[in-house]
Parts: sequence; C-alpha cells; structure tokens
Amino acid sequence: MQSKEPTMTDRIRFSVLTLVAAAALSACSLAPTYKRPDAGLEKSWTVAAGASDTSQLQDIPWETLYTDEHLRGLIRIALERNHDLRIAIGRMEEVRAMWGVQQADQLPSATMSLGRTGSLTPAGVGNVSPTPIRINRYDANVNLVSFEVDFWGRVADLTQAAKSNYQASAEDQRVVRLGLISDVANGYYLVQDLDLRSQWTRQIAQGRQQLFDLTLRKQELGAASDVDVAAAQTALSAAQSDQLTTDRALQQARHALTLLVGGRLPADLPAAVALDAQKLSLTWGANLSSDVLLRRPDVRAAELRLMAANANIGVARAAFLPRLQLTGASGSASTSMNGLFDPGSRSWSFLPTLQMPLFDWGRTTGNLDIAEARKVQSVAAYEKALQQAFREVADLLVARDTLQQQLASQTSWVQSQQQRLRVMEVRYEQGAANQFDLLDAQRDVMAAQQSRVQVLRQLLGTTAQLYKALGGGEV
Repeated sequence: MQSKEPTMTDRIRFSVLTLVAAAALSACSLAPTYKRPDAGLEKSWTVAAGASDTSQLQDIPWETLYTDEHLRGLIRIALERNHDLRIAIGRMEEVRAMWGVQQADQLPSATMSLGRTGSLTPAGVGNVSPTPIRINRYDANVNLVSFEVDFWGRVADLTQAAKSNYQASAEDQRVVRLGLISDVANGYYLVQDLDLRSQWTRQIAQGRQQLFDLTLRKQELGAASDVDVAAAQTALSAAQSDQLTTDRALQQARHALTLLVGGRLPADLPAAVALDAQKLSLTWGANLSSDVLLRRPDVRAAELRLMAANANIGVARAAFLPRLQLTGASGSASTSMNGLFDPGSRSWSFLPTLQMPLFDWGRTTGNLDIAEARKVQSVAAYEKALQQAFREVADLLVARDTLQQQLASQTSWVQSQQQRLRVMEVRYEQGAANQFDLLDAQRDVMAAQQSRVQVLRQLLGTTAQLYKALGGGEV
C-alpha cells in the first residue's frame, strides 16, 4: 500500500512541534546560580539539657504541645474562623492561580475560529463585468496564538519566579497559622490569669471593707483616731480600684480572645484546665542548633522571595537577546458553508517572528538594574529575617530559664505567706493577734498568689511563643 504524501499543513505542524521540542530541550536559564546567603549566625544556643532530639522539635504537632481540651477546641475553631487566617489563605490561593497562569505560557495556546467574509463590487467598478461581483468566504481554523520559543529560559525563569512567590505565600499563611495558635494560647492563659486575680482582688477588697468597718466601730469607742480611719479608707479605695482595673482587663482579654477565635466562644467546650495544672512539654538537647531556624516559615518565605528575585534576573538578562514567537493557523476555507472541510479546502498560515532589541534608550539595562537591586534587597531581607529569628529564640530561651527560676521563688514565697497566715490564725484564736493582723496576712497571701500566677502565665506563654519561634509542627 502506497503511503500518503504529507500535506503542507502536516509539514507546518511538524515544524512547529519540532521547534517547541528543540526549545524545551535546549533552553538555558540566564539567572545566576542560586546560593543561600550566610547570615553569620552562631551555630547553636547553649541551654539546659532536655529529653527531646533537636531534629524532632518541628515535628511536634500543636495538639501534642497543648493538652487542655478546652484550649484545643478554641484553637481548632480559630483555625477555621479567624479572619486574618482566611485572608492569608485567600492571598495564597491568588498567588497559586498566578503561578498556574504563568505555567501555561510554557506551552502553546490554541484557539478555534469560525468566520464568514463577504464583499460586493458594483458593476463597472474595478472590473469589466456588467454585473456586480459578490464574494463570500467561510473559514474554520485552529490558531496557534503567539507562542514564544524559550531559547534563553525567559519563560521558564518567569515560571520559577511565580512558583517561588506562591511557595512564599504558602509559608506566609503558615506564619499566620502558627502565630494564631500561639496567640490563642496566650489569650486563653491571660483570661485564666485575670479570672483568678479578679477573684483575689475581690476578696482583698472585701477584707479591706471589713477592716474599714471595724476601724469605724473602734473610732466610735474611742479606740481609733481619724488618722486610722483615713488610712483604712485609703486602703479600701486602693483595693476597690485594683478590683475594677482587674475586672476591666478580664473583660478586654475575653473580647480579644473572641476576636482571635473569630466569633462568640462556644459553650459546649470541655471544662478548662486550671492554670496551675497546665503542662507544656518542650525540651531539647544541651546544644540547640540554629539550623532549625531555616525551617521557620518566615525565614523560608524570605528565602523563596530571594529565589524569585534571582530568577527575575534571568528574565531581565534574556531581554537583551532575540525572541522567537510563532503564530499560525490551520483549517479550511470555502466560498460556501457546505464546502468547508471538503477535499481541497484546507488552508494554513505560519508566521514566525524574530524580535531583537535595537534602541530602547536604556530601558532593558534599567530593567536589569532593577532586578539586581531587588535581589540585593531580598538578600538583606533574608539575612534580617534569620537574624531576627535567632534573637527571638535566644530571648525566649533566656526568658524561659529565668521564669522557671522565678516561678520556683514565687512558689516558695506563697508557701511562706501561707505558713504565716496559719500562724496568724492560731494567734488570732488565742487572742494574741487582732483582726487587723489577720486581714493583713490574708491579703499578703493573695498578693503572693497573684504574683505567682502572673509568672506562671508568662512561663506558659513563653513556651508557646518558643514553639512558634522554632517553627512549630505541621499545621
């Protein structure tokens, strides 16, 4: 059987596909070879030894860190409803779509067109025919839309830059997630702290009221002076002011937590664990490597934007070289609709265009300078992000260590004040101490408890922040 002779359309199609394949195989990027900058950080932090392997720190899920089911419920709701997180997710989806659009430029785009062209030439105008000439043309084509053969990697570099920007936006979204988890935990601990302090300040105010009433009765009996009454009144006013201040702070903390969660706090959550019973286990080896910072989402986002800036230099360099664009069409043409696709009705066009910069008065050079300047900025931004991350972790490690020592000291203070109160209660029952002494001892116990619970809340919050600062687990 004799093989069929290839048509001109087949030859054009083969030529286009050959050029595309050749471009894909031979394309070279003009972007500089990427090398991660050295931010000049210390290799590790020296801290108290713990139980966990350093490499596993960022593999700990947040559900493992936080064991309070009430807090877990709040975090889950916040991850679903928080407004800032929804904005970050929307921004990530937008940049991902932009990457998809840029990816499409690496492949030929085709369109289909159907058209009719008609013309009428009157008799005796431009021809010798005694009758008007009417011409109709019908076309059906598949069009190749201005495809760039990527010899210099310009389109590939644009795609790489778009991909890096998308990955950076995904890391930005993870920054918001980790920050939200930490903020909800800190907000929750603050509400618990202020709730306890509100109870204690109310008890102190009640005790000051009793002391003031007792002083008034003693004044009536001549056993207290005006100075004693004024002192009792001053102490009562100060206690009442502290109570109002604490109550206001408690309400504001609840409002802030509601905003973080993204709406009203549900009433069906498990019972909250008391602040004293909260346990956050986050430990590591004696030398915590600073390499863990490279996995922090904000540091990764900064590096990905640096990689995008690096790819954009390749785009700017390619602008100095010729660009080959292919435009063509293949289809059918006929003078009647019925004649479309009949044998002999095939039509084609092919238009390769080679563009070469000639005079642009420094525009191309300026664009390259812009790309290189943006890379310099991105390098500085990456180094700054890494150095800020190192400082943040270092500060939190110091804070955690000192707060643990401070908590032990505060606990001893509370215990000593409680022992003093027990002695005072015995003396009061024996008549060796008066009600003034007893109320003062009770106030001192509650003041010590307030100081201790503040330190405990700061320690819990610092541990939550340290988990975030080290990059956290997958969220």
